Amino acid sequence: MAAADELAFHEFEEATSLLAETPDAATTSRSGQLASPGHVAVAVGSGGTYGAEDDEEEGDKTALLQEEKPQPGFWTFSYYQRFFDVDTAQVLDRIKGSLLPRPGHNFVQHHLRNHPDLYGPFWICATLAFVLAVTGNLTLVLAQRRDPSIRYSPQFHKVTVAGITIYCYAWLVPLALWGFLRWRQGVRERVGPYSLLETVCVYGYSLFVFIPMVVLWLIPVPWLQWLFGALALALSTAGLVLTLWPVVREDTRLVAAALLSTVVLLHFLLAMGCKLYFFQPLPAEQVAPPAQVTSLTLHTHLPPTLARSVATP
Repeated sequence: MAAADELAFHEFEEATSLLAETPDAATTSRSGQLASPGHVAVAVGSGGTYGAEDDEEEGDKTALLQEEKPQPGFWTFSYYQRFFDVDTAQVLDRIKGSLLPRPGHNFVQHHLRNHPDLYGPFWICATLAFVLAVTGNLTLVLAQRRDPSIRYSPQFHKVTVAGITIYCYAWLVPLALWGFLRWRQGVRERVGPYSLLETVCVYGYSLFVFIPMVVLWLIPVPWLQWLFGALALALSTAGLVLTLWPVVREDTRLVAAALLSTVVLLHFLLAMGCKLYFFQPLPAEQVAPPAQVTSLTLHTHLPPTLARSVATP
């Protein structure tokens, strides 16, 4: 027993000396784990961060490996894969944000969150082009059912026209807008434009409201078609203006007004062009003129005796 007490006393003395050297050290009782009672384990370290250096070294190694990993070139598929790295919830949230624009609710800040994508704009433009071509042909089919004298022929060229028009608008207009804002940033340092990918993303999602509008244009009521078109145009244009306003408001009033007016005018021309080209009134040559029989034709083609009898009541 004396030997055990002597060992316990020396152990306690060692623990006391360690605590005196490091007063901030954490002490843990290990009586439940060891057989000898009163055994004290001392954890020496600043703030109880034992092993933090190993974690930092592992983090540094990971960062170095990531930096050494070569970035894919723009001609490879891996380069564009990150632009399509979105899930269904994100796409639906961005579509909802484009359909319900609100003042003070920036689409880029609240929905893109520094992670723009090309998945939504690409399929929105493809769907809009396809729906435009199909509904433009269906308009003629429904008109033929109402009036058999109308001769319908499939117009497959509308798919090509719709695709070229929509994709050129959704890519070239944001490119021109981004270039202009970059130029204005060099003139006025306070003007900070969005990135090219963010600008393309904003324009792509702003076109989604035109898809249900085009489907509703199948209703053969002209004033109702114009009403749906005006409503969709107002929602889409409001989303663009509210998104671009925080960028252009730092510029001069003349430049800001001219830029926003141009954005609204181009959006209006797109909607009007779709309405007048794909849902245009039936041309005159597609409507067969009604057969008219006059007394002059009777007198011309009938024998004299029959023509005389027809002419007399």
